[in-house]
Amino acid sequence: MSGKIYLYPMWIRLWHALNAILIILLIISGISMQYTNPANPFIRFDIAVSMHNISGIILTVNYVFFLFGTFLTPNGKYYKLTFKGLINRLIKQFTYYTFGIFKHEKPPFPVTKESKFNPLQQFTYVVAMFTLVPIVIITGWALLYPELILTKILGGSGLKINIFFHVIIGFFVSFFMFIHIYFCTIGATFVSNFRSMITGFHESHD
Repeated sequence: MSGKIYLYPMWIRLWHALNAILIILLIISGISMQYTNPANPFIRFDIAVSMHNISGIILTVNYVFFLFGTFLTPNGKYYKLTFKGLINRLIKQFTYYTFGIFKHEKPPFPVTKESKFNPLQQFTYVVAMFTLVPIVIITGWALLYPELILTKILGGSGLKINIFFHVIIGFFVSFFMFIHIYFCTIGATFVSNFRSMITGFHESHD
């Protein structure tokens, strides 16, 4: 028996879709600038730079939209961590993902209207959205205008440190996205979680 819960209002779906597109563009253009042969790049360098910069600027605006939407709507409650018993809940959910799901056990923390994320999802989303993404955005803007802060105050070493953090944290954001896509495939059906981002309804099996 299946059930549906309306969890994703229109603004979340629009933000999520744009966010996914922008991160993919940033990954592709970033990899092209960083790792491909300049003589035979995946994307011509100047085009990759423009793609990266424009996507980063739009991502910033989209992130501010996410912050306003999260803190000014009931969506914010899903990101409030309860630290008491958190480690045990994380272990329980991790055990389910590594063993229980393959034994067709029921999820230890089923999705409800009041609890959209399981403990592991909630923890990783909080880290990603309120730590990793802000660092990527801040270091990205610092690279866009290095003369304002990095080279003027910190000199050349500041620029190198900023680049290091931007690349490393960008890698973690990319890793998070691919893991996120994988976990989207283990819903009620292979495509149900993807369909949720179109319809707004989470599908679950009772």
